Amino acid sequence: QVQLVESGGGLVQAGGSLRLSCVVSGWIFSVDAMGWFRQAPGKQRELVAIVRKGGTTAYADSVRGRFTISRDNAKNTVYLQMNSLKSEDTAVYYCNLNSGVQNYWGQGTQVIVSS
Repeated sequence: QVQLVESGGGLVQAGGSLRLSCVVSGWIFSVDAMGWFRQAPGKQRELVAIVRKGGTTAYADSVRGRFTISRDNAKNTVYLQMNSLKSEDTAVYYCNLNSGVQNYWGQGTQVIVSS
């Protein structure tokens, strides 16, 4: 059974930084992409950043230049480095794994940015 466990969320002041981690456990045949999504209160879940099988990355316009997604295959971990945080970054952040056949989700980690 594939499980994704996020960590690293918390309360931070505007302008600060956080690094989210997502550890993947369980056997999976292939991974097309891994990404981070977020959902703010009263809003739909949105894509924040993605890293594809070949290593290419993509970011939402709202975070490009401030957030960096990376992965450590040896540790089965994906990271999201978040710098220059803004109050509008406040949300629950979810890790996602797309195997090409199925999507897997973590339980989410809360990020609160105080202004």
